[in-house]
Amino acid sequence: MDDLIERAARDLAGAKNVAALTGAGISVESNIPPFRGKGGLWEKVDPMEYAHIEAFRRDPGKVWEVLIKGMKDVIDQARPNAAHLGLARLEKLKRLQTIITQNVDGLHQMAGSSDVIEFHGSFAWQCCTRCERRVPTRKLDLDRIPPLCRCGGVLRPECVFFGEMIAPEHLARSQRIASQCEIMLVIGTSATVSPASYIPLISKESGAKVIEINPEPTALTGSVSDYLIAGKAGETTSQIVAQLERLI
Repeated sequence: MDDLIERAARDLAGAKNVAALTGAGISVESNIPPFRGKGGLWEKVDPMEYAHIEAFRRDPGKVWEVLIKGMKDVIDQARPNAAHLGLARLEKLKRLQTIITQNVDGLHQMAGSSDVIEFHGSFAWQCCTRCERRVPTRKLDLDRIPPLCRCGGVLRPECVFFGEMIAPEHLARSQRIASQCEIMLVIGTSATVSPASYIPLISKESGAKVIEINPEPTALTGSVSDYLIAGKAGETTSQIVAQLERLI
């Protein structure tokens, strides 16, 4: 693993255009459970009943009570971990330009990253379904469920529900960045859910080096990624940053 850490640091030291794709695995170390997989939220809650846009439109109070309220409690307490901070440090070292994240927790921005494409939207903000006024989720008063805007409209998270489209501008920019970068860091995601799953493939087909950081092999390993550094996101990212700082 030490050899791969050094290899990644050397690759980053020589690159001028680097992007990162991050997923749930980067935030589990901040005590945010994943949606999919073993122990994920969808094992406890039926996404079609509580996370589909039509379910929210039918009964926003039910969706807020069962799903969104609990998500707010978790994300309100979450703080950036070593992986988020490491990526922010890479930006300061001018070795990372953009993060494309599948997460909705806002932890990359909290860590200090300035250019973050939130592929699935953000839970950090709520939007009024009537007047489109925005309210920070952390400042939201949940004395009433569902919470209402001062205009009387129901508030909803700015994340993408099932049945909704990825924002076209986010998709287009992510694809453009993936096709132009020299290195794509894939951290904490198996990249199996489309259209985010195409991001590493676009980079690979455009000639970029794909460096994967995951606890275990994924569908990307050995086919799309040039090499896998098997380990936790926080520890691995911190080690790469430390080695990079020694090199430059």
